Amino acid sequence: MKLYTRTGDDGTTGLFGGARVSKDHIRVEAYGTVDELSAAIGLAAAACAGGPAILARIHGMLAQIQAYCFEIGADLATPSGSRHESKIARTDHAHIREIEGWIDEIDAGNAPMSHFVLPGGSEPAARLHLARTVCRRAERMMVTLAKNEDVTDAAIIYVNRLSDLLFAMARRVNRELGVADVPWIPRAPGT
Repeated sequence: MKLYTRTGDDGTTGLFGGARVSKDHIRVEAYGTVDELSAAIGLAAAACAGGPAILARIHGMLAQIQAYCFEIGADLATPSGSRHESKIARTDHAHIREIEGWIDEIDAGNAPMSHFVLPGGSEPAARLHLARTVCRRAERMMVTLAKNEDVTDAAIIYVNRLSDLLFAMARRVNRELGVADVPWIPRAPGT
């Protein structure tokens, strides 16, 4: 099987179920951004590999999250009523409960927030912050799609929680590596 099909040369792509839409359709933007999120998570996971125990734990979580990102992408690429809808796993509330447990676990090792945090500190934390910003964009795309078409509610909630987890992970990684979070120090008005 060849890697290229030539079917998208006209600026369209196929959804799971056969319908073709423009490559800039909001549905394609949504699942494409989830794919980008998965790549950003992979970059963060690579930076966490081989580190202290908590980084190994985070690495394992990120591997599972990447698999869920593929499921969410399939969910978004399969409109309700598609002839292939029975072939995909829709995101469900069990995923949300799992990620909330992970947030609690990871954030338990963080100091209480006393200021806004800028993305940065250690390299793994900076990569996790980058993944968080892509996650927020994916969520915005999904919300936009949901205004006009069916989107699994649990998928939107999961992606919302995921951005919180990525933030908690970035802070925890910095703490475990002995690197301070980068505080945002606002300028005084008029300066």
